[in-house]
Amino acid sequence: MINTIIEAVSVALNKEFGDRYEIHMEEIEQGLEEPCFFISCLNPANKRFMGRRYFCTNQICIQYFPESSEKRRECNGVAARMYRCLEWIMVKGEDKPVMGTKMNYDYEADNGIMNFYVNYDMFLIRQQGNDGAMEKVTGNVTAKG
Repeated sequence: MINTIIEAVSVALNKEFGDRYEIHMEEIEQGLEEPCFFISCLNPANKRFMGRRYFCTNQICIQYFPESSEKRRECNGVAARMYRCLEWIMVKGEDKPVMGTKMNYDYEADNGIMNFYVNYDMFLIRQQGNDGAMEKVTGNVTAKG
């Protein structure tokens, strides 16, 4: 589920910012071209509820690497657009959009990177497997009288 959320975030960012901004989901060792985004999930958690229901907490961190010399100013403008485009995302397999909550960002002045955080928390129902299935029972029934 985490990968599908990250892909949905990538689609939303691409729709808002276009092809000019590269979007990465895996770490880049060398050759990072700015401006670009790096998307990751921090500390995902599942809490079991009744039956097969689980509440999944997915905090997504999107790092933005600015290109201009006015990095803080550029990051503030990008963050304003991110608030809009990440409020609702379409996750594959879901019939309705998923709402982003707890959105905030910070700017790391020493390395010039913006970290944008958004949660996509949701209930999931696990599919029941055949491991606990019962066998067929047959019998004869007769009625009195």
